[in-house]
Amino acid sequence: MSSRRSRSRQSGVSSRITDDQIADLVSKLQQLIPELSSRRSDKVSSSNVLQETCNYIRRLQREVDDLSDRLSELLASTDNNSPQAAIIRSLFD
Repeated sequence: MSSRRSRSRQSGVSSRITDDQIADLVSKLQQLIPELSSRRSDKVSSSNVLQETCNYIRRLQREVDDLSDRLSELLASTDNNSPQAAIIRSLFD
């Protein structure tokens, strides 16, 4: 438990989110990340869940960027009046 949360409890100030709620959110996050949801063990630290989540989001962003670049290249090599170009342009909307 962080010292900030300890101090807030000791001084009578309640935090906005409880440790149980944080644990529940981390558990839900773990289920969403393919690398973590496929593990047989349920014992994964919160820091590992957060790190894997960050890595997963970075990979997804790279994939989005790559697909966007590929679509742009495809559109550039396609006749602008063709039905294929209209389909590609609709993907950008």
